[in-house]
Amino acid sequence: MTAQIIDGKKIAQNIREQIKTEVAKMSVKPGLAVVLVGADPASQVYVNSKEKACQEIGFYSEVHRLPETTTEVELLALIDKLNQDPKINGFLVQLPLPEHINEEKVILAVDPAKDVDCFHPVNTGKLFNGIAAGILPCTPAGCIELIKSTGVALSEKDAVVVGRSNIVGKPATMLLLQNNCTVTVCHSRTKDLAAKVRQADIVVAAVGKVGLITGDMIKPGAIVIDVGTNRVNGKLTGDVDFNSAKEIAGFITPVPGGVGPMTIAMLMQNTLNAFLKK
Repeated sequence: MTAQIIDGKKIAQNIREQIKTEVAKMSVKPGLAVVLVGADPASQVYVNSKEKACQEIGFYSEVHRLPETTTEVELLALIDKLNQDPKINGFLVQLPLPEHINEEKVILAVDPAKDVDCFHPVNTGKLFNGIAAGILPCTPAGCIELIKSTGVALSEKDAVVVGRSNIVGKPATMLLLQNNCTVTVCHSRTKDLAAKVRQADIVVAAVGKVGLITGDMIKPGAIVIDVGTNRVNGKLTGDVDFNSAKEIAGFITPVPGGVGPMTIAMLMQNTLNAFLKK
């Protein structure tokens, strides 16, 4: 048995087309701003992708590219300006930030109503309390959409999330719980990772270790969502050993072309939701 490939590009494009159709009917367009401090190559790629998606969908878009030497005070002043700007319904400050800027202070400065990355404690608190806020963490929400695209009901499934980051692991766990999965969270201190993963109907791998999850760790027929984005010899590869896992899994996401496109699609959805809620 070879797994069905979950085509993240196609699913993301469908979401973007739906948003584009909705935006085309609007006289005032939703506005998204992105702030990039410094010249981190990966961040530049992400920001360019977000800018392109805004243009394609028809959003009003701003990109603020600031030098590495930007001070924390200057960045916080720009955030305050974006908080007040009626043209901007959502914005994000691209992470990571230069070392001289306090990341936590920056996250707290963003108006929760415009926090389309869902990093502010108000929004993460709503997520953990199951309060429908219209803004969900982009990558985890994208993972759920990919799982649902298989047609397999999530309710009563055993899920394993490998990774406990605030950006993916923890919020993915909460979203799976909200969909009535029984969830185990594994991490660097987990004993016998293989045995725990092997029990899972759904595996979400998000640790940033190349090929950590191998085919012999997968339950036959399981849904495998690979969030890993690791560069090896200039090529993007995931946390799952794709070639061995696809022989056992029922459904699997590739890297690239799986979770990545969904992250941007969900960012666009969050921006639209923030606009509609204002």
